[in-house]
Amino acid sequence: MVSIRDIPVRTLSDEPTTLADLAGDRALLVVNVASKCGLTPQYTGLVELQKTYGPRGFSVIGVPCNQFMGQEPGTAEEIQEFCSATYGVDFPLLEKVEVNGEDRHPLYRELVETPDAEGTAGDIQWNFEKFLVNRDGDVVARFRPRTEPSDPAVVTAIESVL
Repeated sequence: MVSIRDIPVRTLSDEPTTLADLAGDRALLVVNVASKCGLTPQYTGLVELQKTYGPRGFSVIGVPCNQFMGQEPGTAEEIQEFCSATYGVDFPLLEKVEVNGEDRHPLYRELVETPDAEGTAGDIQWNFEKFLVNRDGDVVARFRPRTEPSDPAVVTAIESVL
């Protein structure tokens, strides 16, 4: 079985990589993101998590997705500019992908197998669904879109894998 860290992905600048190459042995919070969503202000909390826990071996990985009411319509350059200029995003962003359906990216084929706190696995509900991946590449927690990055459950889960 291939580790989630070894699944081929592409950066927002279209460079081939893997989560392992991109973030080393860091614990990861993989989040499908969008620039024109009511939940877009969660970028602020994600940047704060990166700032707080990055030095301890943690990284947020943003994965733009346009599957939810076309809320990430921009080009890679527009997404990068929006994220850095508006929210100061300094964590890695991957290429825009599909997270549900027949064309679901292989990374998300693995991620959606993980149940949330209520025991429900399956499709991504909306933008800003979060998956915590430990240093060994195990997906250890899933947080639904409305769960803020600063939620105590998210913070406790991150601290438990550092």
